[in-house]
Amino acid sequence: MEFLWALIIGGIIGWLAGLIVGKDIPGGVIGNIIAGFIGAWLGSLVFGHWGPEVGGFYIIPALIGAIILVFIVSFIMKNMRKHAS
Repeated sequence: MEFLWALIIGGIIGWLAGLIVGKDIPGGVIGNIIAGFIGAWLGSLVFGHWGPEVGGFYIIPALIGAIILVFIVSFIMKNMRKHAS
């Protein structure tokens, strides 16, 4: 049950990051979950463990990390599309 909860929270964090940045995360729901998990790892690595914790994620650092990740991924994907044309 804890794993399912982590998937849900990771997906929500990734989805929120996509909304804030205004970019789509490649991969839909799976992309949101991956962005949420990687963003949580990146955010806690850079910003530490603070703020409210839900489902094993510290929400504020995880969201900041996911926003950074979505921005970087969307920038890379945009440049790849330009060079492919």
